[in-house]
Amino acid sequence: MTKQNQNINSALNVQKGIEQPLSLNKDSILKFKQNKKSLLSVDDYSKGILQGNLTVLSRAITLIESSLPSHFDIAQAVIEKCLPFSGKSIRIGITGVPGVGKSTFIEALGKILTNKGHKVAVLAIDPSSQISRGSILGDKTRMEELSNDPNAFIRPSPNAGSLGGVARKTKESIILCEAAGFDVIFIETVGVGQSETAVNAMVDFFLLLMLAGAGDELQGIKRGIMEMADAIIINKADGDNIQKAKNAKMDYSNALHLFPPKTSGWIPKTEICSALSKKGIEDCWDIIQEHHQQLKSNNYFEQKRKEQAKQRMLEMVSDKLKDDFFRDSEVSKLLPKLEKKLLQNKISSYVAAQQLLDIYFKVSSI
Repeated sequence: MTKQNQNINSALNVQKGIEQPLSLNKDSILKFKQNKKSLLSVDDYSKGILQGNLTVLSRAITLIESSLPSHFDIAQAVIEKCLPFSGKSIRIGITGVPGVGKSTFIEALGKILTNKGHKVAVLAIDPSSQISRGSILGDKTRMEELSNDPNAFIRPSPNAGSLGGVARKTKESIILCEAAGFDVIFIETVGVGQSETAVNAMVDFFLLLMLAGAGDELQGIKRGIMEMADAIIINKADGDNIQKAKNAKMDYSNALHLFPPKTSGWIPKTEICSALSKKGIEDCWDIIQEHHQQLKSNNYFEQKRKEQAKQRMLEMVSDKLKDDFFRDSEVSKLLPKLEKKLLQNKISSYVAAQQLLDIYFKVSSI
């Protein structure tokens, strides 16, 4: 037998098989990548949003979250187009310590609202790592039932290092969601901290979720947050924890009487619920509606919205100045030199900052 015949008859010989076709052809893949990266026109963004197209809404929010200067003007133009169609929702801020059940609570309440005919948007802020700058963005997995609801939209966003976990562009995202027809918008914060001040400046109703028997370790951070809260809800009131939750409700009700009255005239409420078993969730919604009706009747609702708009304008000025400052070519040249001197104790932080400001305003005034 020849060597060639041995190779043919060998069990190790690899027979040429049939080439498997790609599930997607190359042209389709290339077109998908191009469409994913390409920007839409301002009219296409605004038209898609007003039609309730969730894909376009998601792309528009990605656009306004972008830090690229080339995206800023387009994003602002889209916001301007959507602005006349916004402002008709109830904006609800949800906060509480990690593990209190914020996502479970929002999903339970969200499903009740969609069953009532409401359209619910959830802007969930995920903490960005200070080391890798990455985020898990896992709220869609925690709200699986709500994320599959056609009348709900869940958008997890990284906080990108902004104050307390509130995404820098959350207010603009609210405008887009309202223009898309969502009449109830939840803003879920990372947890208890400085973010509550920022959230309170962008919502109509501020809800604080608490746990019964959490211990005195939280007392140091409760007061400032409780003063802002329009309602304190004790979650996980189920099983053996029901009586503890009732006791906690009484304690928080008594504590709220020690705080100064709200300028809106609203008296904060306390309630217990179990988001897991969906008990008491309707009562929480009743409180939110009562608050909304009271503030509408005494005109405080519109007044607060106007104050929020003015505050956002000043924040935008501050953000724009900061961005322009660090993009300035002269500042970019001087900054590493001053950092080196600072680390060598050859210059103070104050003097270094003043030198940077001097060169920036000198260049800017030319």
